[in-house]
Amino acid sequence: MEEIGRCSLEVGGTLEDQMTQLKQFEHVIVTYKPNIDKLEGDHQLIQESLVFDNKHTNYTMEHIRVGWELLLTTIARTINEIETQILTRDAKGISQEQMHEFRSSFNHFDRKKHGAMDTDDFRACLISMGYDLGEVEFARIMMLVDPSATGTVSFQSFIDFMTRETADTDTADQVMASFRILAADKPYILVEELRRELPPDQAEYCILRMAPYSGPGGPAGALDYTDFSTALYGESDL
Repeated sequence: MEEIGRCSLEVGGTLEDQMTQLKQFEHVIVTYKPNIDKLEGDHQLIQESLVFDNKHTNYTMEHIRVGWELLLTTIARTINEIETQILTRDAKGISQEQMHEFRSSFNHFDRKKHGAMDTDDFRACLISMGYDLGEVEFARIMMLVDPSATGTVSFQSFIDFMTRETADTDTADQVMASFRILAADKPYILVEELRRELPPDQAEYCILRMAPYSGPGGPAGALDYTDFSTALYGESDL
């Protein structure tokens, strides 16, 4: 597990290199399954012989079984994370050098090494990069990177934020245009449209913060995505 963790955290080598190494780890772990099965059989025979204390090892069969299953789960999750990073990199046009820089900064400020920065670590990271953060501005940024208010910032959220900041591609107008597409060109959007088109956490975030639409022709429950979009980028109060 330590090797898998190192592979996902190291910044040396491309994401494809990391993926190759992880796939190799996964193959080794999966092909070890017959050994686990044999140990299970040996363990059963030992139990039937009423031998319950083995002075030759500190590990129980349960420890071995759980450890092996945890390895499979960990490597599958890590592979999924790397695949997501590759898709994000390619979709947003991030260079390998930029991805290395993002990973290096994230790892440095992920002081608890949990794979996510807590709020104070994220603030320190932003300050180190030259951000002048007041409470209001930091709260706005946290709503972008942690819409579910978990108190942590994942690497994926960090990449999304840094890509937007460095490329300056997302603007209130572009966000409004995206909502307009989801709303089929209506000047308002409905709750059911948000829940149908967006991931659950993002949909609920928008529903909670969008004001009721007050323009003409809006049905009951219609939401104002225009004010929400401008507020999201600090052009009005959210």
